[in-house]
Amino acid sequence: MKEALYWEKTDGAVHCLLCPHDCKIVNGITGVCGVRQNINGKLYSLVYGETTSVSLDPIEKKPLYHYHPGESILSLGTKGCNFKCPFCQNWAISQDLDVPTQKVTSRWVTDKAKECKSFGIAYTYNEPFIWYEFVLETAKLAKEEGLENVLVTNGFVNPKPLEEMLPFIGAMNIDLKSIDDGFYRKYCKGAIEPVLHTIKRSVKACHVELTNLVIPGLNDSEENFSRLVDWIYDNAGADVPLHFSRYFPCYKLDQPLTSKETLEKAYEIAKKKLKNVHLGNI
Repeated sequence: MKEALYWEKTDGAVHCLLCPHDCKIVNGITGVCGVRQNINGKLYSLVYGETTSVSLDPIEKKPLYHYHPGESILSLGTKGCNFKCPFCQNWAISQDLDVPTQKVTSRWVTDKAKECKSFGIAYTYNEPFIWYEFVLETAKLAKEEGLENVLVTNGFVNPKPLEEMLPFIGAMNIDLKSIDDGFYRKYCKGAIEPVLHTIKRSVKACHVELTNLVIPGLNDSEENFSRLVDWIYDNAGADVPLHFSRYFPCYKLDQPLTSKETLEKAYEIAKKKLKNVHLGNI
């Protein structure tokens, strides 16, 4: 375990300041993410140096199509998430906290990246911001070693931790799950405004690509696509790549898989304003 960053004592509990949930955590309990716990009045990360997955992936799998295209990147993740999406495509590690982990160090990760001839390290598979202490430490070391750092994230993080992390990040893929706050509150158990802030801030600091998982009946209307594209154009710019990703029935949601026709309609709408639009999982 590692004492966490971004917390304070409050009213007999600890107040986690890492993400907008602002969890007030009593002794022995974890926050919403399931991996930050109050132990005798201090907040600890339960996943520091603990990984569920390590792989050498094509950068396009993140998906990042306009950042080191054609190259591979050492990718790793842990367990837990600060969202509770019933359609999670990686639920086996993001929602099942009993999944086994393997201990690694930041030095092991950077050495492994160089051994694999990877241009950098991607923190991915689950939500990297809840792995904050380890990701920050490893990202700093990686940058010193001449390696790039990539985050694949839901963007649900507070401004101060984001600002501390950004100088070490070369690229991010950020999920923009919907343009409706109601969607975020109902299905993700979060809120959209912090995600929008993360996008607006990050495009000024590093390469950013966005992903929208298109789910039939939930966020697949033409109006939704138009509003999403308008927001991206107005706040992130026409050059920011947007990936519409096909949903498959998974975890707790049994909506039918997204049709190709719906994805093609989303593509047509987006291409009216955005220069780089891609369809994924088809």
